[in-house]
Amino acid sequence: MTEHEKYQEHIRHTHDAFCKTVIRHAAIDAARSIRSRRKREISLEYLIEEKHYPFSTTDKYFAEQSGMTSYPLFVCGQMVLLESPELAAALSALSQMEQEIIFLYYFQRLTHREIGRRYGRAGNTTGRRIQMILRRLRAELEGLSYEPATSL
Repeated sequence: MTEHEKYQEHIRHTHDAFCKTVIRHAAIDAARSIRSRRKREISLEYLIEEKHYPFSTTDKYFAEQSGMTSYPLFVCGQMVLLESPELAAALSALSQMEQEIIFLYYFQRLTHREIGRRYGRAGNTTGRRIQMILRRLRAELEGLSYEPATSL
């Protein structure tokens, strides 16, 4: 065996030993994490048999929605159902063109440039117009939700 072959064999053994060490430590880490997870978690069988927790659930989300009313808003020949009466009132207070711009931007997901083309304006002008409409909506919503304090 030449010196070069001895060196190659030494490198191979060293690499094998390194890989075995890495694998052994990874196995120890995995065992520790499983052990710590078992300490934190409670088994489902234990909860059902020992604590007598029922194995069922109720979904209250859909039960609450059945009593909700929706407020229709007709824009661009389409009907949008809104759940908030304040938002429906605030949108109804806008002009027809402003309602259409908000509808196209938020519900149809059109860009400023595409909306601007429909109304013969630039995309930047449309973006600025959307900002102004949103400010008016915000002010309208704050005005609707404002209730003056009564003096006692």
